[in-house]
Amino acid sequence: MNLSLRTFLIASTLVALLLVGACGREPKHSSLPAGSVVLALGDSVTFGTGAAPGEDYPTQLASLTGWAILNQGIPGDTSAGLKARVESALDETKPALVIVEIGGNDFLRRQPESETKENVRAILKRIKQTGIPVVLVATPKFSPLGAAFGLLPDSPIFAELAEEEKVPLVPAIFAKVLADANLKSDQIHPNATGYRKLAEGIAADLVNYGFVAKK
Repeated sequence: MNLSLRTFLIASTLVALLLVGACGREPKHSSLPAGSVVLALGDSVTFGTGAAPGEDYPTQLASLTGWAILNQGIPGDTSAGLKARVESALDETKPALVIVEIGGNDFLRRQPESETKENVRAILKRIKQTGIPVVLVATPKFSPLGAAFGLLPDSPIFAELAEEEKVPLVPAIFAKVLADANLKSDQIHPNATGYRKLAEGIAADLVNYGFVAKK
């Protein structure tokens, strides 16, 4: 292989790698000013089960961002339940951003992951149709054995949905909280400190995505 051909192949490879990296990079969003209305949709983890009023993650995230975060977490809710109520929630609140945390109860009830995935996809699509940006919080697939050994990886459906639907993902932080006995009130709910860690992890990713201005 002569030098010019080798140089051309190396240059072509570098360009291809740069293009792949650019395609996989989540675009930056405009930062939301203090006082912006943000909607937190989810189940008991969004609601704050396991901690006192005001210690839930949306309230703690509000203190970190300065946003007015409306907590619409419903204990026991599933992806199907959230899919049924997402439109009315958007109409009632007209938020500048939506944060979605859902799926844990689906896993506990052993719903097919494919069904949960399509329900969450429908939720994301409905929000996107309004032009409102949405952030997806990855939920771990709970198992007693995984909880006992501190190993609770995210269910893969959330990374798949983030890629397929082109929405920002907050990975790993929920799983890390539930894997630490000091951060839990029971096997499936954080305590106040756990919710603080969850809020801080979400806030850090919101900064990275551009929703929160860097200080």
